[in-house]
Amino acid sequence: MPKNKYKIAVIQLNLNDVAENNLKKCLSWVRDAASQGAEVISLPELYSSHYFCQSEDVDNFALAEPLYSTSFIAFSALAKELGVVIIVPFFEKRMAGIYHNSAYIIDTDGSEAGLYRKMHIPDDPAFYEKFYFTPGDLGFKNNPTKKGNIGTLICWDQWYPEAARITALKGAEVLFYPTAIGWHPLEKEQYGENQHGAWMNVMKGHAVANGVYVAAANRIGLEQYIEGTAGIQFWGSSFIAGPQGEILAQASHDKEEILIAEVDLDLQENVRQNWPFFRDRRIDAFGDITKRAID
Repeated sequence: MPKNKYKIAVIQLNLNDVAENNLKKCLSWVRDAASQGAEVISLPELYSSHYFCQSEDVDNFALAEPLYSTSFIAFSALAKELGVVIIVPFFEKRMAGIYHNSAYIIDTDGSEAGLYRKMHIPDDPAFYEKFYFTPGDLGFKNNPTKKGNIGTLICWDQWYPEAARITALKGAEVLFYPTAIGWHPLEKEQYGENQHGAWMNVMKGHAVANGVYVAAANRIGLEQYIEGTAGIQFWGSSFIAGPQGEILAQASHDKEEILIAEVDLDLQENVRQNWPFFRDRRIDAFGDITKRAID
């Protein structure tokens, strides 16, 4: 049965390698996190490969895998062995021509507690995800596990308060954000501090507005695999925040790390009792939120 307290972890890694090596690496790091007491463990976005969305290249579709194949088999066995919950973000091949940016939530017995397909898909310079990923069609979900109620969103979803709110309203105690975000190296000096600050601030705001824990797992390293480009310098800085936006753990910009923090459901309830944002929502006045624009 879920407890009132449990430990969560995010793993920050350099994943600029081939799928076989990234799988071995991630299995080892999950094992290390579990040995340190972590009970719910998240990997970064698209764990099995370099960040291939820097270009639009049909050859990259070969990196995708069908449901319940390599990644699920490996991490399901590990979750069962260690008795932990593992969030495994992967490139899903649903059928020929339909691919998703997805994440398994694997329970402590190795079963699937949930599947999330990234809902918001960006299209920015060197982040050409719309070429590869069909928008998710499973909606925003709470995934009950034997450790706790887990919500999983992915990277670009970080910027949308609606995604966090709906996931929290469905019962999620923690919002995990597997992530692949970084600087364009030539822009870092001018824009880097504000970009990174905005990224942290918006997710801390989700924690406050919803009285939830938030955990972001980013990758690190310069991934420069296309000739003539500056690549992307992934900024790391993975973190775990509490229900008042307080930083419980934070990683560096450039080191592989495991962050662990405790989820305290009694504290969460106390925060929500004293800051009753859910109670005071004017749901009768929110109808316009479903419009693209209010003209």
